[in-house]
Amino acid sequence: SVCAGLDLPGRFLFATLTLMTLIAILVFIEEAVYIYRKTPSSKRSIIIWINAAAPVISTTSCIGMWIPRSTMFTDFTAGIFFAIVIHKFLMMMIKECGGQKLLLRRFENGHFTISTGPCCCCCLCLPRVPITRQTLFWLKVGTFQFAVFRPVLVFLSIVLWSNGNYVLYNLSPKEPALWINISMGVLTLTALWAVGIVFRKVRTLLTCKNIIPKFALYQFIVILNHLQTTIIHMLATQRIIPCAPPLSSVARGSYIAQQLLIMEMFLITVISRVVYRRKYHDLEPLECTDEEAGDKKQTP
Repeated sequence: SVCAGLDLPGRFLFATLTLMTLIAILVFIEEAVYIYRKTPSSKRSIIIWINAAAPVISTTSCIGMWIPRSTMFTDFTAGIFFAIVIHKFLMMMIKECGGQKLLLRRFENGHFTISTGPCCCCCLCLPRVPITRQTLFWLKVGTFQFAVFRPVLVFLSIVLWSNGNYVLYNLSPKEPALWINISMGVLTLTALWAVGIVFRKVRTLLTCKNIIPKFALYQFIVILNHLQTTIIHMLATQRIIPCAPPLSSVARGSYIAQQLLIMEMFLITVISRVVYRRKYHDLEPLECTDEEAGDKKQTP
């Protein structure tokens, strides 16, 4: 078992990381209750989903740390959940603007700047796109496709793995793992690009709703859960991270990635509690309030 192979410092580390995961779960539950009581019903579920990202990743990492053979399943679970969270974050920005109709009215003569990261930040020659119902629809599709197709690719990976045709860290051109990972990478970049386009347009309007720190936390989760983990696994595959018997290089890399994620997601959970703990109906932009008041006056 894992515990049998650990010395006293190792057991203390595992116990500390497990305690951090439990605290993160408790902090999230308390925050979810607060959001449920204080937040308008139209935004409730979206904000709770987004707040759940860090605790879920921390929990899956903790399970993978204690049960090494479950690493592939825990990584896939965290990836599927965060794919949904990316779509939810885009929808949250639209909701915080007052909904799609009010956003289109506010920016009816405006344009989206599509030369933004992570796909086109260097392509400054790209034209600006008018803000219409159609362009907003395609931006929603950009994140929704990730929430739909990532579970499909994960299911395909598990089927191939059960048949012995899929090795998680074997990136040979002849192996399906390489092409599945490339497909996931393209889907991920497309979804992040859509979120970046909308954020760049609404960040000034939603400053009063802490959208910049919320977006920063979301970006940190993306970087830590995807980029950091991928780099560590690549270093382990190339044996740059040395083996430490009884752990191979790959197993040690997985342990390092999981332990780092637990600590990082714990911090993000605590910071998210501060950033999202607001009475959202008290933070409506003045322009939104004025427009809604005008609409009510015109309504007989």
